[in-house]
Amino acid sequence: MSRQRHVPECSPHDPPAVAQSTERRLDGGANHPGKAATPNGNSDASHQFWRDSIAPHEQPSLPRSLFDLATSVVPYLALTVVMYLSLSFSVWLTLALAVPAAGFLLRTFIVFHDCAHGSFLSNRRANLWLGRATSLLVFQAFGNWRHKHAVHHGTAGDLDRRGTGDVMTLTVEEYSSRPWKQRLGYRLFRNPLVMFGLGPIWSLMIGPRFWSRKMRRRQRHSVIETNLVLMVIVGAIIWLFGVYAWVLVQVPTAILAGTLGVWMFYVQHQFEDVYWESSEQWSYSAAALRGSSYLKLPKVFQFFSGNIGLHHVHHLSAKVPNYNLQRAHDEIAIFHDVPVLTYRDGLRSIRLKLIDSKSGRLLTWNEAKSQA
Repeated sequence: MSRQRHVPECSPHDPPAVAQSTERRLDGGANHPGKAATPNGNSDASHQFWRDSIAPHEQPSLPRSLFDLATSVVPYLALTVVMYLSLSFSVWLTLALAVPAAGFLLRTFIVFHDCAHGSFLSNRRANLWLGRATSLLVFQAFGNWRHKHAVHHGTAGDLDRRGTGDVMTLTVEEYSSRPWKQRLGYRLFRNPLVMFGLGPIWSLMIGPRFWSRKMRRRQRHSVIETNLVLMVIVGAIIWLFGVYAWVLVQVPTAILAGTLGVWMFYVQHQFEDVYWESSEQWSYSAAALRGSSYLKLPKVFQFFSGNIGLHHVHHLSAKVPNYNLQRAHDEIAIFHDVPVLTYRDGLRSIRLKLIDSKSGRLLTWNEAKSQA
């Protein structure tokens, strides 16, 4: 992994409350830290510099957005229909078609993701309704997912605000102080077979179906309404083709797309020298530039993942549409000195389990044991 060398000066409190106005921000608001959050002149100047640099890349393009839809939602739906029809010829053909279908489902998720940030289309209402429509294809409740994801953007790398919209990661001290049952549960959760085997099914199909009283009313309504619509859609498909057909078509596609998606989300914030700071020292800009990796992927995988490997750009400004991420990275010097990971680095990062709260590094089990 290439290590960061220099990060421009940042305020320790760039956006102190990104998630406090989640829906307003993501329905078309700024969705990036406001200038008022920077407390001194030097930070103001640094903040204004990167804001001015990235602003041109935040403008959605209707032709590019339509191209994204034509290379994500449309082929995914077409392949899904073909998969159902192919069951009468060969189950193996159906399962083979799940591979390209999973790729297009992953791209569809990126469209949904951009709509949640209000960055895919210039019209706020169009983003909202396209996001709701694509949420049904990726089995998510749009309003609830959007809120949790906004919290993730506002707290990534903050040791004191972990637990919402991120991968659960304990410090060495927290893990050591837990009862043995909780330590066992954490070890199981961080096991690759669980995280990348059961994890995709849970995070894509099962987990989003639940709500609690702790949620805001809008979040609860989002989950309940999505569940009702999905019941109608899935029920109609089962009525037409049967449960067996639905499982053979939807589940393999969801597992393949979900596994790749979960792995990418994991490695983009889980690498050895990742950024972790207490709330007092936490900085939005530093979390984006040092705590979000540039995951370099082969071009075909970059296409199917909607450029989300350029995660450092996305976290500095979530208003940049996925199709502008590469150009923003290439044209803005601030992005040329960030943590770079290859897919091999991403696979090796799966060994990292606990945070060293003193250095901010992620440790393997053996490294953590040697510190005990």
